This record gives sequence, structure tokens and C-alpha cells, in this order.
Amino acid sequence: MDTIFLLRKEECITVFSDLNEITKKEEEDAGNYFETEFEKERLEFLSDQINCNKEAAVWAAKVLYHSVQLYLIRENTAKDLNTLIPELKEIRNISSILSADLSLRFLPQIISALQHADSEDPLIKILENILQNFHYSGIGFDLNLEKINWEEELKDKTYRKLYLERIVDKKAYQLAEIPYINQLLIAEFGMYQEVFWRDLKIINKESEKPQSGDIKSIG
Repeated sequence: MDTIFLLRKEECITVFSDLNEITKKEEEDAGNYFETEFEKERLEFLSDQINCNKEAAVWAAKVLYHSVQLYLIRENTAKDLNTLIPELKEIRNISSILSADLSLRFLPQIISALQHADSEDPLIKILENILQNFHYSGIGFDLNLEKINWEEELKDKTYRKLYLERIVDKKAYQLAEIPYINQLLIAEFGMYQEVFWRDLKIINKESEKPQSGDIKSIG
């Protein structure tokens, strides 16, 4: 709890010298904490239809916590990676995506640190697979998202709004130049394109690739 609280409030993290088992009491406390944090963030996206998925939030916190610990403690840990970084058993939906994001939004920084330390670390692939599934938390990070049906993925209007806002905030060009997402962004910008993202290219939806004459700079 101290680790997660400090990370979310100060964007720094405490790393302990031992891999400690997380107790049921700690999981319950974390679930209650994330539920409160979720309610605070829900005020920003103005939806009373999406509730906190405490199981997903606690799972993501454990993934983050153990990933940070494993950055420093790697002696005889390879055999325990699947136990320490388990798959989420909850159904992937908007609630679980946004609940897990309370912690997973910090995961790209952990992956970058692991890559710098050892690019062959098997933990990196495990964490990248998690971010590919929960890619809202990985916006701005280099992920392979070619197989996603974006119209289906972003059909929920609240999730779509949050997804687009984070793309703009992170200046995630790789996502912003996907034709479907690009059209959504341009429509949202309206006459204020120059204010929000001056150098974003407008992608011709029919060709789905930048073409000379089909691209122009905003502004």
C-alpha cells in the first residue's frame, strides 16, 4: 500500500530488498483504496455507468509492484514469473480496463527500465503482452496493435473520449495516424485543430496510408 500510494501521489516508488508475499488484508485495503481513486477520476470523465472493478485494480497493482521488485531482485526468480505476474481472470471490459489503468499507466516506465538493464529479460515480454491487452495504459509506448478492430474497440463513447484525450496528451503519433482514430481526432478538434495538435497529419481514410496530396499539416 505504501508503494502504490507513493507512486500515485508523488510518481516515485519505494523498492524493498525482499520479495514479500501480499496478504489478503493488503489486497482488501488496496481494493478499497483503488475504489476511492476510481471515483475521483470518474468525476473527470463524467460517467455514472462505469464502476470500479476492484479485482482488476488489485491485479494491476500486484503486477506493477512485483515488476518493480523484479527489476532489482532477479536471483532465482525466473521460475516464479508466472506466479508473480499472473493473468487477469476477470473479463476484459471498460470497467476492468479503466480500473487496471490506475496502476498499469506506470508500467511503460518499468518496461523501459528493464529494457535498459537487460533487453533479453523474459519479464519484458510478459509485461508487453499485458500492455497489448490493456493498451489504453500503454498509449505512447511502442506496441503492436495492428490486429485491433478500432471501431469495435472504441464503440463506448466514454472510453473513446478518454482514449482520444490520452493520445493527444501523450502525442502518440503512431495511434493518431491510424485512419479511423485520425478521423475521430480531426472531428473532435473542429476549428481548434491548431490549438490541440498543430503538426498532426490528416490521413486519407480511403487509402489508409499517407499520400502526397492527401496529407496536410494542421495549422
